[in-house]
Amino acid sequence: MATVTARKLLLFAVLVLSSNALAQNLRVQVTYTNDRAVTTHARVQLMSSASNNAIAEEFTNDRGEVTFLDIGKGDYHIVVTGDGIQDADSGIFEVEGRIGSQFISIAVQRTGEGAQKGKSGGPAVSVKQLKVPSDARSKYDEATRLMAKSDWAGATAQLNQAIALYPAYAEAYNNLAAAQSRLGNRKAAREALQKAVSVDDQFAPGFVNLAHMEEGDQNYEAAETLFAKAAAIDPNAETLTLLCRTQFLNKHYDAAIATAHQVHAMPHGSFALVHYVAARSYQRENRTSDAIAEFKTLLQEDPSGARADAVRKELTEMENKAH
Repeated sequence: MATVTARKLLLFAVLVLSSNALAQNLRVQVTYTNDRAVTTHARVQLMSSASNNAIAEEFTNDRGEVTFLDIGKGDYHIVVTGDGIQDADSGIFEVEGRIGSQFISIAVQRTGEGAQKGKSGGPAVSVKQLKVPSDARSKYDEATRLMAKSDWAGATAQLNQAIALYPAYAEAYNNLAAAQSRLGNRKAAREALQKAVSVDDQFAPGFVNLAHMEEGDQNYEAAETLFAKAAAIDPNAETLTLLCRTQFLNKHYDAAIATAHQVHAMPHGSFALVHYVAARSYQRENRTSDAIAEFKTLLQEDPSGARADAVRKELTEMENKAH
């Protein structure tokens, strides 16, 4: 894997240690070079400096973060890879293995960033979330550990403690909603998400998850509004694809087509679905040639996808009728 020097990246790593202890839990924040969060679910590998082998691997959440728990004493480096970004390496840092919390911020460049210089990135990390005190973050990290073990009740207790310590903790409310949902407390889950976006109106994941709840209740107009809010904060391919689909369900075909084109203009990996939605939208408007073009783009981007064979058959029929 290429190093920072080999790829000549503008990359930095900042190590912040608590004043009273070094860390076992390692929190990593991945941002673009303009300090905006990477929201494309980048792969983050914790590498042993001695063996250069990956000892742990996670994918970033919607805030560009991952947390590695119970890291032993030693020298490590972080490698970040993913769609639309250049490979990046943090350089070597030390973990002494005591109890505490350790934080690393890594800035990465987009693929072909030189050509895209001046374009805005993902949402800036909320100041409120950067101000989370260490004791609240510790409770949040413990809840994360318990959620990994499916201990939803234990996680709920830890998250409530985190919120008591820092009432503006949108991420804690968001995870509390997930835990409450797992416990079958749908009303409490909704209330937690509503609280998340009320304490931080730039917290896009809260709007996305509220939109999913509205979809589950078949309130598609409300879902579209919430997805639109999330996309305005964080116009990433995944959120825009969700918005595109909901616009189609609401028969807002022109809007769905425009959103699909917005997604197509950015690195969108596994979200070729937008071309299927755009094709169906064009069909509803009797724009057959445009629908054919979208189906062809879908097959170019996802030739072996779940819809590929059915689309090929339908495309053949459409082209035959057009001649």
